[in-house]
Amino acid sequence: MKLTVVGCSGSFPSAESACSSYLVEVDGFRLLLDMGNGALGELQRHVGLYDLDAIFLSHLHVDHCIDMCAYFVARYYRHDGGRCAPIPVYGPEGTEQRLTTAYADTPSASSMSEVFDFHTVKPASFDIGPFSVRTEKMRHPVEAYAIRIEHGGTSLTYSGDTGVCEALDELAADSDLFLCEAAFTDGKENIPDLHLNGREAGESAQRAGAGRLLLTHIPPWTDPQANLADARTAYDGPADLAAPGRTYEI
Repeated sequence: MKLTVVGCSGSFPSAESACSSYLVEVDGFRLLLDMGNGALGELQRHVGLYDLDAIFLSHLHVDHCIDMCAYFVARYYRHDGGRCAPIPVYGPEGTEQRLTTAYADTPSASSMSEVFDFHTVKPASFDIGPFSVRTEKMRHPVEAYAIRIEHGGTSLTYSGDTGVCEALDELAADSDLFLCEAAFTDGKENIPDLHLNGREAGESAQRAGAGRLLLTHIPPWTDPQANLADARTAYDGPADLAAPGRTYEI
């Protein structure tokens, strides 16, 4: 598997990065995890607008899904080749309604489903193209899911947004790469069931026995190096910061 970080900023885009969006590829199949603010523009640096095969939305906060509205425009009003066939979109219950409301002026109440084939995510195991995936509900103010992706004996776990929870540790168990949010600063923010700090992300990776930790979803006002240092105090494997445009072979 190949992972490309399209965007990794938390809450809103920074001067250096779009919000959360990650491209996972294998054998020509392209799965996009989240499409937050600014992600659609950055995505085109790595793949054609119409070359995605499936999309997974971890939850419906705008910094993880709002560019789906712009992607609707690209697919629905495509000038060359006619309207796109529906692409599978996996998201929490109410995803279609959320995107329709955010766009606010679709031609009809069902227009989104003309280019997006919506599938409701629950805690489950299923396939997306060549990937075997498992989803688990996380601790966040809205319904939110982490995803584990496996192919050919390798595994990637993406936390989405979450507070500390056993379900995340179990999902990430023995993952080759653990892409984990670390939005909070240890000792500064202490809000349960919202986000992890760097230390907590490191502790989760340590408990999971993950092979590698990649911190993401760090907001522009947070010092990423401090969060990375905190993670390294709790996790004895290789740890790094996600960066836009960076790729990882898994």
